[in-house]
Amino acid sequence: MSMFDPIRLEVLRNALEATAQEMGVVLKCTAFSPNIKERMDASCAIFDADAALVAQAEHVPVHLGSMLKAVGPTLSKLPPLKEGDVVIVNDPFVAGAHLPDVTLIAPVFAEGQLIAHVASRAHHSDVGGMEPGSMPGASREVFQEGLIIPPVLLHAGGVEQDGIMRLVLANVRTPEERRGDLNAQLAALKIGETRLRELAERFDADGLREGLSAILDYSERRMRKRLAELPPGRYEAEDWLDDDGSSAEKVLVKVAVDVTPDRLVFDFEGTAPQRRGNVNAVAPMTHSAVFYAIKILTDATLPPNAGVMRPVEIRIPKGSFLDAQPPAAVCAGNTETTQRVADTVLRAFAKIAPERIAAASQGTMNLIGIGGRDPRTGRPYTYIETIGGGQGGRPYGPGMHGVHANMSNTLNTPVEALEISYPLRVERYELREGSGGQGLHAGGEGLIRALKAIDHEARVSLQSDRRVTGPYGLHGGADGAVGQNTRIDRSGHAETVGGKVSLTIGPGETIVVETPGGGGWKKAPVNS
Repeated sequence: MSMFDPIRLEVLRNALEATAQEMGVVLKCTAFSPNIKERMDASCAIFDADAALVAQAEHVPVHLGSMLKAVGPTLSKLPPLKEGDVVIVNDPFVAGAHLPDVTLIAPVFAEGQLIAHVASRAHHSDVGGMEPGSMPGASREVFQEGLIIPPVLLHAGGVEQDGIMRLVLANVRTPEERRGDLNAQLAALKIGETRLRELAERFDADGLREGLSAILDYSERRMRKRLAELPPGRYEAEDWLDDDGSSAEKVLVKVAVDVTPDRLVFDFEGTAPQRRGNVNAVAPMTHSAVFYAIKILTDATLPPNAGVMRPVEIRIPKGSFLDAQPPAAVCAGNTETTQRVADTVLRAFAKIAPERIAAASQGTMNLIGIGGRDPRTGRPYTYIETIGGGQGGRPYGPGMHGVHANMSNTLNTPVEALEISYPLRVERYELREGSGGQGLHAGGEGLIRALKAIDHEARVSLQSDRRVTGPYGLHGGADGAVGQNTRIDRSGHAETVGGKVSLTIGPGETIVVETPGGGGWKKAPVNS
């Protein structure tokens, strides 16, 4: 007979989620880079002994959903882990993310047996490659995007593998910051291990393993119950990326969702083939967008773990840009393509549950990377940020202004922190009035962020979308406004630049990012 009645199981589940949350707090508070310590572009999660996702913090959906399909394949590349081992990996074709997202994984042992794994994934502000920030607009193969780290041991038996650390730090522009962020990730794993061992003392090792399995079964039951309540049928949708960064051709995402009482199937047949540019997404990225969207369709209280996905099948055609193969460039697959996959799946879901699904949010992460040599110190710097925009109008109210939606959940970099850390000045930071689509419930407004290079020449990389086609409105609501990127020289001359580019700005020149507004929900009634 199981030792876990519903109350004890809920106590354990919440303890695990609190542990993942505490891991994130430790990571944020000990990180060196503003991208993590200010924006929390990082995520933490707990996996069982078989590498199935059991619990996660409310961090970044694109991280968490892709780790669902990445931790197992990563561990399969190595001999069984021992106590004190820590794996490091960023290879997209194993770890399921772009190169700046570096993942650390550690086993947790109690009473001599493996009981779980803890993992942290963090976006590092530089991992080498052809452009500062490792998000180049012109990358055509993954080798141009940074150092590829296959699954290797960063720690073995509790001892740092100095050769691995030195190899990583020798290939990045900001090694001191990278070491600090990696140490923060290690600290997050350590607190996760400590809390799980405490739970093993409370429930014993076998009992804890039983509890982790019971949590997955519980999520599966909840998911199947919700599936049985959905109207069966096939629901189709499509949407486009503006381009792939190498040509002006739009890139199609197409999905058919088949709903039956006991199965949910996502078929991406008809989606565009692998691209020359960098919008290619490895399969775990695509899975992450589906995993996220399922939570919206089903139940906000459904524990997000591997049990949810047991009655789900995801079919991605071979050769598609949603199942990228080496040596494809993939840096924007993480930031832009996952957003479009989420938009497309949610558009199909709006036909299943029209009173539950919002209009399209901004549909891009508006990533900007700037790097050069800081004239104040003479040392290299790399600034990375993704910029919020308009949330789509919702069935119960207007969309929020200037936020990240769907696949990102990060904060802004406060102006004070940005200007202290980098030789940049924030010239404008404001809501983009009028950018939200009109409707019964209007879309949220986008943002305007303008950054000036102070006393130095800098390289700028942009990874953005929805510069051609605005975020869609639903049920008669208007589309949100498209975004725009602009370079302003010292004379004040403004030049529009593309969504996925790298360029140079000189001293006193400014780059301006105007983000899309959200789509409107439902046609507004005509005033009588």
